[in-house]
Amino acid sequence: MATPVTTALKRTALNSVHKASGARMVEFGGWEMPVEYSGITEEHLAVRARAGLFDVSHMGEIEVRGHPSLALLQFVTSNDVSRLKIGQAQYTALMDPRGTAVDDCLVHRLSEDDYFICVNAANTDKDFEWIVRHNSFGAEIRNVSDDYSQIALQGPLAARIMARTTDADLTGLRYYWFTRAKCCGVDGLLARTGYTGEDGFEFYFPPAESERVWNKLLEAGQPDGLIPAGLGARNTLRLEAAFPLYGHELDDETTLLEANLGWICKLEKGEFLGRDVLLKQQRVGTNKQLVGFEMTDRGIARDGYNVMIDGRITGRVTSGSPAPFLKKNIGLAYLPPQSAEVGRQIQIDIRGKPVNARQAPLPFYKRPK
Repeated sequence: MATPVTTALKRTALNSVHKASGARMVEFGGWEMPVEYSGITEEHLAVRARAGLFDVSHMGEIEVRGHPSLALLQFVTSNDVSRLKIGQAQYTALMDPRGTAVDDCLVHRLSEDDYFICVNAANTDKDFEWIVRHNSFGAEIRNVSDDYSQIALQGPLAARIMARTTDADLTGLRYYWFTRAKCCGVDGLLARTGYTGEDGFEFYFPPAESERVWNKLLEAGQPDGLIPAGLGARNTLRLEAAFPLYGHELDDETTLLEANLGWICKLEKGEFLGRDVLLKQQRVGTNKQLVGFEMTDRGIARDGYNVMIDGRITGRVTSGSPAPFLKKNIGLAYLPPQSAEVGRQIQIDIRGKPVNARQAPLPFYKRPK
């Protein structure tokens, strides 16, 4: 999922801590990031059974303020921002006129006319410029990424661990809501969100306090088996949960309907970028469809491998890897809609050899209630 570290990479405030912990560092989206500490499988299983701690400070943050901010965000994103209450977050996409995603992101409503957007690391500058370009509404837009570190605590024991370190009322903090709170004595924004398929929290706070927060969270979670986790486990966890990754399931040639993200396309809210294309696809159908599959023969389907049906190439794998918790080799792929059918046999071209797989229902993993 990443290439060896090169020069001139950005570094989070925890870079030296990761290296001192023996993490294997890689380049990701222009950043030097930890891909694993004790091993991807061990870290993945820790998050599923107990909890894992992720440095996700490479993610970007953008503020949109002022009375026109709602109108601007309604126009440039697919979901209905007007539904957000203060203290609530929303998964959505920054839209292109072609119905494709410039990026997927989280919009948080801080106050009546103040919004906080978390975007993907490699897309931060592009996203900021895109929002500015379409700001004929007069909103105030700031790229505030340098003002924040972000740490994600994820897993079934995350709430128990976080409760030891924060003054927030976690029993009243619902999924996809957030609050201003102290964590480890540091003021920040605590959101009950994440990218692993588990319960958990994402904490946004000043970078100067990064080592303090990181170390205190690890200390607080030690009795419950909390361990640091890297981008490798983050990727396998999100794949089990069938969460899209920009540059894989989402790109400038794939519409939200093709990516099974129709649930964040609120076509009834009024005009927004790409709405006309999505309305047409809703009426006449899509050119491709995202499907899940599991390997039935031995072999791992890697990103970019061809998918074959009846000996013909019909699609490509967007994400593929072993699933440590499910103990299967799984993947996501785009196929023609007429070929997208749960249970249907397909083959993955692995180094020139067709290897059998079967389309599977999504998500592959859903956490117990």
